[in-house]
Amino acid sequence: MPVHPQAYRPATDLLSLGDGFYDPVAAADFPETRLRFRNDRAGREVGLDTLDDREWIAHFARFAPLPGTLPGPLALRYHGHQFRTYNPDLGDGRGFTFAQMRDRQGRLMDLGTKGSGTTPWSRAGDGRLTLKGGMREILATEMLEALGVRTSRTLSLVETGEALERGDEPSPTRSAVLVRLSHSHVRIGTFQRLAYHRDEDGLRALVRYVLDRLYGEASDDPVRLLDLVVERTARLAASYMAAGFVHGVLNSDNINVTGESFDYGPWRFAQAWDPGFTAAYFDHAGLYAFGRQPEAIHWDVMQLAVALRPLVEAEPLIAALDGFATYYQPAVARAILWRLGRTGRDDAADRALVQLVERALRTTGVSIDRFFHDAFAQDLPASYGPEWAEVRTALSPYAPRKARDHAHWAGEPCGMPIGEVEGLWAAIDRDDDWTPLHAKVAAIRAMGAALA
Repeated sequence: MPVHPQAYRPATDLLSLGDGFYDPVAAADFPETRLRFRNDRAGREVGLDTLDDREWIAHFARFAPLPGTLPGPLALRYHGHQFRTYNPDLGDGRGFTFAQMRDRQGRLMDLGTKGSGTTPWSRAGDGRLTLKGGMREILATEMLEALGVRTSRTLSLVETGEALERGDEPSPTRSAVLVRLSHSHVRIGTFQRLAYHRDEDGLRALVRYVLDRLYGEASDDPVRLLDLVVERTARLAASYMAAGFVHGVLNSDNINVTGESFDYGPWRFAQAWDPGFTAAYFDHAGLYAFGRQPEAIHWDVMQLAVALRPLVEAEPLIAALDGFATYYQPAVARAILWRLGRTGRDDAADRALVQLVERALRTTGVSIDRFFHDAFAQDLPASYGPEWAEVRTALSPYAPRKARDHAHWAGEPCGMPIGEVEGLWAAIDRDDDWTPLHAKVAAIRAMGAALA
């Protein structure tokens, strides 16, 4: 049996929503399939690590159905606000969901694609993904996972042998199809579409689906759903800040209702604590800048509350939305303390420490990666200068969460500056050399092991 007979637990829960939520589609017939990345660590969690490379390509590039799950690919329907402008013409335009299964924790997981061909929602797009875009998604997901962010996992990347034309990078460029393992692809925009069409029955069905299948609660209470999403997305925003990560495009169609980060386009990791730092060259107003991400995610969740309004009065929805700051403040303290390798003390002391850290990083320009690396490995060295005296004093009562003598901390920080990303791509583009990329993934995973 190609899949692992004990660990593989197929599911078809998505079909329970009915065909008003998706469109059956066919995958592109690619001229070539060259396996470039397979994530057996993620695959092991759902019983797919025992596939050989031939089977892997058959399922994750040719999209032969996996046993016992969805009979074929489904392009999901949704709307969304894009840079605060509502767009009713969205949907899976270059991807689809083609399998569901339970992981070792019992969570319902989706296998979704990027670059798998055109769908009814492609508009003028070609439905493809550049190989560079796929490589960048590997780096984003691996780095975020290592830094404690709840993220989709890049399961597979296969080069597909097409020459793509793109206006924002040198063309023609190489093509790929990516498979992600994700805890659902239901977005805030999925609810927005139903509200736009005044489909109250569909809204109720989706509320039940998310609460039951994704949160494990036998409920159809929209207010309970909103509260759970508020909590999860507040934690997501906090983890972005501790990671120094800028998603780049926090539109409401890119916010998963499980609070799991996914869909990485123009992402960047900030090198300094600059609240105005942006990742997307087209974000001229800085709407999704590093320091504005909590605000942006909260605004998106407000759109979920608006979409749920046909089912419930406004007051309890407003009360649930007001909980975002209540969840966010302790979450950002926990996330930063975790990356510092320290055990929290009490809420007031933890918040005070975080404020000192943020202020010192902002005013001194010390590298985010350098600071967390040094602070985890030891008490802050004297080279940090007098501006860090308050941080050093505030940090001293905090007990280390684990031993600090791991080999990782003896070396240099494992960061993700944009120059290194471009260098990794250059080795692939120029010499078809994937060795530096795989070495970087190994280094990221070593950092994750040292932090975990």
